[in-house]
Amino acid sequence: MKKFTQSFEADTGKILNIVINSLYSDRDIFLRELLSNASDAIQKRRFLGQTTPNILNPEGDQIEIIVNTKKKTIEIFDTGIGLSESELSETLGTIAQSGTANFLKESNDEENLKDLEQTLIGQFGVGFYSAFMVASLVEVTTRKAGSNLTTIWESDGQSGYSISKSEVEATTGTSIKLYLKKDAKEYSDSTKIKALIKKYSDHIQVPVKIKETGGESQQVNTAKALWTKAPQEISKEEYKEFYNSNFGSFDDPFLTLHNKSEGTLEFTNLLFIPTQAPFDLFEPERKTNVNLYINRVFISNELQDIVPSWLRFVKGILDTSSLDLNVSREMVQNNPVLKKISKALTKRIISGLKKKLKKDEVSYDTFWSNFGKVIKEGLYEDFENREKIAEIIKVHSFKEDKLITLKSYLETFANGQEQIFYLTADTLSQAKNSPHLEGFKAKGIDVLLMTDPIDAFWISQMRTFQEKDFVSISRDKYDISIIGDNLPENKDDTLEDEGIYTSLIKKCLGDLIEDAKPSSSLVDSPVRLIAGEGGLDFNLERILKAQGQEFEGSKKVLEININHELIKKLPSLSTNLQESTCRVLFEQARIQDGEMPTDTRQFSQDIIQLVLKL
Repeated sequence: MKKFTQSFEADTGKILNIVINSLYSDRDIFLRELLSNASDAIQKRRFLGQTTPNILNPEGDQIEIIVNTKKKTIEIFDTGIGLSESELSETLGTIAQSGTANFLKESNDEENLKDLEQTLIGQFGVGFYSAFMVASLVEVTTRKAGSNLTTIWESDGQSGYSISKSEVEATTGTSIKLYLKKDAKEYSDSTKIKALIKKYSDHIQVPVKIKETGGESQQVNTAKALWTKAPQEISKEEYKEFYNSNFGSFDDPFLTLHNKSEGTLEFTNLLFIPTQAPFDLFEPERKTNVNLYINRVFISNELQDIVPSWLRFVKGILDTSSLDLNVSREMVQNNPVLKKISKALTKRIISGLKKKLKKDEVSYDTFWSNFGKVIKEGLYEDFENREKIAEIIKVHSFKEDKLITLKSYLETFANGQEQIFYLTADTLSQAKNSPHLEGFKAKGIDVLLMTDPIDAFWISQMRTFQEKDFVSISRDKYDISIIGDNLPENKDDTLEDEGIYTSLIKKCLGDLIEDAKPSSSLVDSPVRLIAGEGGLDFNLERILKAQGQEFEGSKKVLEININHELIKKLPSLSTNLQESTCRVLFEQARIQDGEMPTDTRQFSQDIIQLVLKL
């Protein structure tokens, strides 16, 4: 048997050393690369067999892995196109010489070429060399379809390679035998190999079987990818089974989005929006759960740019051949492409949720209770999609006492209303009982009650919705006198000197407040606190303090209901009682806004004094 030996050139040897030791971060990748090459070889044989039927495989195509635990070897055999002697030298003897790339370039069958491109995986011609991460010696035995010649290629990945002709006629296809290194003997464990097949190559179109020495050959992969089928061919039960089995979920998907894009960007997405929220939904470091595939071969589940963080609950598959990866397929090399795909996916998800909201608002409300807080992060972070996200959020209406959309709020504007009024609070109960709402309730004006911490932030960023300004009823300046119903007439509305009350209260409270002024919106409560000029309301201040912001907060303006009996009684009280009453009114207003009294001991004493004297 004649044997031809060729040493690696100096530069080639250095490159090969980099490929083996530095290109891949995970040694497990070697099996994915070899199986992908085997799958390509089978697809090439099928493609060429359309015009040359005699080279087709008369039996079923397959990839078989033979594991020998005792000898510490792995053999991967495919029924693919095989390689000639010259092709062995050209593709395995030259670094970065892709047989797949050359095959596509040389093909003249334009009609079927596009379909073939969707099934072939190899791009850079270096995946084969990942075998040397785990093997001290690699032996390739191959016979090209239509030939009777069997050729063997051997290399230790260091000194060079040899090519020889075998006197034994092998089966058409290619066998790659790996003699494992001492520190890689774990790969001679069939359980380990099965796990890697399921992880990386479960969905390639060719059956992948595994056989232990003296054992039966068993298929490991499913050999099908659900997302490659047309949506009309997939039942609801099949989608659910795929969702449950592939993502460790036990609920039914709330929404399933299965789309295929063709053109400049070609990709298929099969995305699921859960019904139940994961336990770590609000963990800052929680990763997205969208898996990236290239032509059905798993690439990564750690690419955080596939969907934005505010959609981190979305699970599913993205399969594309448009994404440029580095030669190890472990990193995204062309971020602009991924960003374009991400934009398309984000728009599809928003559109899908919008349709679901319109079709089934009851179930959407349940979904919103689980995921609404996270979706509202998009209003703060995602400037490009902010307006579209605003169309799918739900907010609590004080007037209707239920969740409504912002669009619904606009449709129920009171007469003369041109602004979106809202109130932020820690809880819904606190918001409903706030004195800030009294004037709006009396005039039939709805107010949106915002009780999620993120609300104060996204509104400060967004400011408007469909050209209507957001107005905080506890911070911003506004006039509701010309909006909605008229307030009932009050005999004391025309008091000659309002300054009597404001001056008295400012004198009693001193530096505790920024100012005191009559209120145009209080009905039942004697006072309320609002933010001063350029200040923040209590709720936003509490959030900032909780995040470690170092500030004491701004002084507030005390608005006074000059028609309240207690306010009208102030001038007739003794100085001590005036001061105690004013302090109690101030602290009461703080408590109603969710704050603690500034001085609990003084507050207690003032309450006791008032109870005894008034």
